Amino acid sequence: MVSDHVSIKSVLNLEEKMFDFDLTSPLMAGQFLLLVILLNAIFYKPLTKVLEDRNDYILTKEQDGRERLAKAEALAQQYEEQLAGARKQSVEVIANAQTEAKKIADEQIAAAQKEAIAQREQATKEIESQKQAAMQALEQQVETLSSQILAKLGLVT
Repeated sequence: MVSDHVSIKSVLNLEEKMFDFDLTSPLMAGQFLLLVILLNAIFYKPLTKVLEDRNDYILTKEQDGRERLAKAEALAQQYEEQLAGARKQSVEVIANAQTEAKKIADEQIAAAQKEAIAQREQATKEIESQKQAAMQALEQQVETLSSQILAKLGLVT
């Protein structure tokens, strides 16, 4: 029983010490506050500054990227407009060239037709002239032959 008595006393002493507020508790609270202040000054503020700098860097790069994208899209639009203009101009140039080529071909065909008509008319005139000459020569030969026949027949005096 004595040992039970001692153990109960020792338990009662422990309970008293657990809730004993002496200088240790405020000192621990001070150490905790000092630790918080030191961690804030040494670790959290530089870390926060690094995170803010990184965030600012990301935001600037994102803004630069947006500006570059907008500029690239504007340039692409401008180049597409220029390309469309060049295509339209090339279509016009091709159409003009085709029209000009057709016009030149028509002129050359007309000139060739005129030349062919002129040569045909020239050939017709030459043929007609030769025909007339042949007819005259034939008439003279007929006349000569007729007079010779008549002379042989004695009808001509």
